[in-house]
Amino acid sequence: MVKRIQGRLKAAFDRQNSNADLKRRDIEYFVGDKVFLKVSHWKKILMFGRKGKLSRRFIGPYGFVERIEPVAYRLAVPLELQKIHNVFHVYILRRYRSDHSHVISTKDIEIRPDLSYEE
Repeated sequence: MVKRIQGRLKAAFDRQNSNADLKRRDIEYFVGDKVFLKVSHWKKILMFGRKGKLSRRFIGPYGFVERIEPVAYRLAVPLELQKIHNVFHVYILRRYRSDHSHVISTKDIEIRPDLSYEE
């Protein structure tokens, strides 16, 4: 009876593992890539500008210095984050995709004294 229960538990465990592995993807970054750092779980410890619902979920982008393990990376963090250890797991990193169409050149915009502008 106990052997049958153990066998069924093992089969259920293996089935759940195979289903989870189908959805899981390996995340890999390279030196020179830029990423955002997830800070939503640090809300009670460190403040990043705003409080509550409007607080930042990600900060950055930061560049990679080196790959420590397949799932751990060392980031080049600024001086204000020196209190935090600079090695992070891949699941609290999000890839930075730069899009030059979102960047507004300040040379093309002339602000008038009434704070209006013309492109």
